[in-house]
Amino acid sequence: MFRDRQEAGRKLATELAKLSLQDPVVLALPRGGVPVAAEVAKLLKAPLDLLLVRKVAAPGNPELAVAAIVDGDPPDVVLNREMVEAYSLSDEELRVLVASQRPELERHRATYRGGRAPFSVGGRTVIVVDDGAATGTTMKVAIRGLKRRSPRKIIVALPVAPAETASELAQEADLVLCLSEPARFRALSYYYASFPQLSDAEVLGTMAETALARSVSRGATAEPAAQTKNKKRDMQ
Repeated sequence: MFRDRQEAGRKLATELAKLSLQDPVVLALPRGGVPVAAEVAKLLKAPLDLLLVRKVAAPGNPELAVAAIVDGDPPDVVLNREMVEAYSLSDEELRVLVASQRPELERHRATYRGGRAPFSVGGRTVIVVDDGAATGTTMKVAIRGLKRRSPRKIIVALPVAPAETASELAQEADLVLCLSEPARFRALSYYYASFPQLSDAEVLGTMAETALARSVSRGATAEPAAQTKNKKRDMQ
């Protein structure tokens, strides 16, 4: 059991640091994945961004997804072809369903990003983080959308998930790092001593705090380098 999402993130970060990843960028699935991913980004000294995914539900069944929209520039639409065929959806019906969810994705984008574009992942090692996964459906969609953006590698980092889910995700990503794979998976909250619902304000606060910490860290690294450069110049 984890004390909270922050502890889970620190434990994930410790394991990820052992991999000596090249040029990493950390993407969090909001809201629960954000405090976990923030700890990963801090330890790896990597940029942190959000990966927004909007489910497109099947007609009359909000629990089943026929597609999903992965935020980007432009957004990617990832189809669940099995469900599309099961509901015998035509291209036009599917287009209408997808279009109906775009405003909600835009709302989330405006809330979390303002006018900022998503971080470019081309050629980067992408670490996708959540606070856990039951079925892994959202994570699978996120991975498929990211693959279209030519990352160097996609790594899924999770504190906890069923063994079956972790195995399925391993077929999608280059690597899955999951700290705990209980044989009998319960509700995600069972694996945390503290598992509060997070608000948009808390998500934004964590993102801002992490960005500031990285900025300060980079400034502290740059200052000694500048001093060394000046010292060499003075000796000439």
